Amino acid sequence: MIRRTLLTAALCGSCGGEPAQPVVRVNAAPSTSAASVSAAVASPVVSSPPPPLRSPLEDPASSSACPEGMVLVDGGFVPSLGHACTRWISEEKDRCQSYAPRPLTGGKPVRLRFCVDRFEYPNLEGVRPAVMMDWLEAREACELEGKRLCNASEWTLACEGREGSPYPYGSERDPSACNIDRPRPAPEPDFEAFSRPRDISAEVHRLDLRVASGARPRCVSSFGVYDMTGNVDEWTINDAHFAPLGRDKEEKDRPYVSGLKGGYWGPIRARCRPITSSHNPWFRFYQVGFRCCADPTDGSFKGTHLGPLPRRRAK
Repeated sequence: MIRRTLLTAALCGSCGGEPAQPVVRVNAAPSTSAASVSAAVASPVVSSPPPPLRSPLEDPASSSACPEGMVLVDGGFVPSLGHACTRWISEEKDRCQSYAPRPLTGGKPVRLRFCVDRFEYPNLEGVRPAVMMDWLEAREACELEGKRLCNASEWTLACEGREGSPYPYGSERDPSACNIDRPRPAPEPDFEAFSRPRDISAEVHRLDLRVASGARPRCVSSFGVYDMTGNVDEWTINDAHFAPLGRDKEEKDRPYVSGLKGGYWGPIRARCRPITSSHNPWFRFYQVGFRCCADPTDGSFKGTHLGPLPRRRAK
């Protein structure tokens, strides 16, 4: 019941518009009598759903190592990996059209092995992802399913693939692959509306440009994970939050444990490596969602977790 409440609020209550509903086709008899219509409604014929969307690149071990609807990711994460832009859209906005095919690497890869939701929460193909949930609510929603929020390092590996690509689909930016580079809203978001509970739903509905999970079948990483860049920004656990702090650090809570990855549908960076760590765990907005991760269930190597680790305070 708690999970259903969280899901209903995230999909419908704060977002405006009509909630997503399963497709039900009713085959009524030709007669238009009340009795025949009542019988048809009472005994609907539900069409068989299409087979779930799966990438051919998905690890065959996913079915045995991960819960249903999750994908196994097993690879080396390079913390200091970079990419050289060869053609900018806007260098000021850090938006690149083309990157050199080979990444710039430094440091030794750290093996990570974990499960990640195939789609953004609620991880349902054909349903728009949830928004207007803060980091704490996202963490709770994952835990209610026996999962957890992804570490930012895990999320990045699932997006970049073993090849270390800047975009989940390669090194060339492609707005037709993922839900990215949509125009800025006009007028811009009304921040005052988000402080008035009765106005939030209408404002989110006005701004909303989400697409249903799986609607962009080419927006998939080499691990078989969909919609990682664009559509909605995704909450993660910011690994940098647990790094040692300098002695002159005044804001001991920063960088926040709450980090956003992937970007949303607008004209922003929308690639795998960057993280937005300027929002505290109570931040929520019209384009902010998440997905869940989990440890493998097959009892084999789980990989090295870069975080969360015990945090060391400055002395």
